[in-house]
Amino acid sequence: MRANKLSKKLFILILLISIVGCDQISKGIVRQKLDYNKQSSLAGNFITITKVENTGAFLSLGDHLPRSIYIILMIILPLIVIGYALFYLLISNKLSGPLVFGFCFIIAGGLGNIIDRILYGSVTDFLHFNFGLFHTGIVNVADISVTAGFIILIYYFFLNRKKSDLKPT
Repeated sequence: MRANKLSKKLFILILLISIVGCDQISKGIVRQKLDYNKQSSLAGNFITITKVENTGAFLSLGDHLPRSIYIILMIILPLIVIGYALFYLLISNKLSGPLVFGFCFIIAGGLGNIIDRILYGSVTDFLHFNFGLFHTGIVNVADISVTAGFIILIYYFFLNRKKSDLKPT
C-alpha cells in the first residue's frame, strides 16, 4: 500500500515537471529565436506562431494594475491556490485517475505562467489556432495545459453525474 502511494506521488511530480518543462522550454526557444509580432505558419493557416509578451492574465486582464496589486493577484494568490491544490493532490487517496490528470494539468499550467511572471515580468505567448469558426487568442503551452485540465474535469464530472441529477424535478 505504501509503495502504491509513493508511486502515485512520484507520477504526479513527474507529470508536473514534464508539463512545466515543456512549457518553459518552448517559451525559451520562442524568446531566443523569434522576433516580436512576426507571424510564421506552422500548419498552413491553422496554426501560426507569433511572439508576444502578456503582462496580464487571460486576455491581458490585470496588465495595468499597480505593481503591488499585480504581485498579490497574479503571483502570490495563484501560488497559494496552486500550493493548496498540489498539497491536496499529493495527500488525497480518493481522487480517480482523470481527476489527478485534470488537476495536474491545471497546476502545471498555472506554475508555468507564474514562473514567467516572476522571472520576466510577463508571460510569453506564441501559438494561435484558427480553425474557421473556432480560433484562439495567442496562447502558450501552459494555457493549453490549464484548458485541457478544465476540459478533463468538466468531462469527468459530466459523465459521473447521477442519472437522477439529470432528471427535472
